[in-house]
Amino acid sequence: MDWTRILTNVVGEIFAPATAAYALAAIGLNVHFGMTGLINMGQAGFMLMGAYGYAIATMNGWPVWMAVIAALTAAAVFAVILGIPTLSLRGDYLAIVTIAAAEIARLTVRSSSLTAVTGGNSGISGNDFKGSFQNACPLPDGSWSLGPFQYSNCLSNSWWLRIVAWSLVVIAIVLVWRWMRSPWGRVLKGIREDEDAVRSLGKNVYGYKMQALVLGGLFGALGGMIYVLPSAVQADALGRTLTFNVWTILLLGGAATVFGPLLGSILMWTVLMFIKSTLRDLPFDIVSSTQAEAFSWVLVGVTLMLLVIFRPQGILGDRKEVAIDAR
Repeated sequence: MDWTRILTNVVGEIFAPATAAYALAAIGLNVHFGMTGLINMGQAGFMLMGAYGYAIATMNGWPVWMAVIAALTAAAVFAVILGIPTLSLRGDYLAIVTIAAAEIARLTVRSSSLTAVTGGNSGISGNDFKGSFQNACPLPDGSWSLGPFQYSNCLSNSWWLRIVAWSLVVIAIVLVWRWMRSPWGRVLKGIREDEDAVRSLGKNVYGYKMQALVLGGLFGALGGMIYVLPSAVQADALGRTLTFNVWTILLLGGAATVFGPLLGSILMWTVLMFIKSTLRDLPFDIVSSTQAEAFSWVLVGVTLMLLVIFRPQGILGDRKEVAIDAR
């Protein structure tokens, strides 16, 4: 087996845009679940709002900064619409509602009646919305090599995209670190532990939950934008499987921790790449590429089951931090 190529692929996943996108989405889910105790099973819906909001805005000639604001606004409005009737729910009931809301959003944007706006089933081609982001690149044209890694400076899947993506991850981690140590963050933790006790102290529990839902959704929207910039916007790629992956990342790294989402995202995608690259490079024709892909995801499911059973707090987490009141 070509171990040099395999290890190069694995290391490349550490700073890939997709890894950063999932880390951002998991950080947002950490605000929902880890800090506040909201079991949001619809994080893909916020990523979808970010992806489509940004793509549609840029297609209509908006500059990058306005398109980002439009995408974040769409995610915030989605959070408010979702939160107003549902934040009084707890535990499994909230999970059911949020996954249904994300599916409603996905089915709406892929509707044939919105083909002129969202592209319907076909989605939005990358060439239709990536131009303004690429034009904002301050790097010179061409490509640049860093050891075995060579990418375009400004085009799709570029160094420019990696710089922006991982800068956003760093900013998000710093913000969550500050929030967790602020009075506001301590109220969220109190809500997670016993919202009735927090309510008895005169705190507006509903308002704090709404704030957490919106802020976590904004991180999800940023993740959605980064997720589609290397390729295209397709509604079915922003569905239930995406939410499952984000939850796996959060539980793997550790909920209610600062660096858990980042560690979980890096571990998940590097291990997946290692398994797929190794299986495809076996000297014997045991599995095809399609089977290697499927087997790697089977291992993800098994890993999640083992995590929930034996270490629900994740690698960096504390078991006391993930106790859920499902009343």
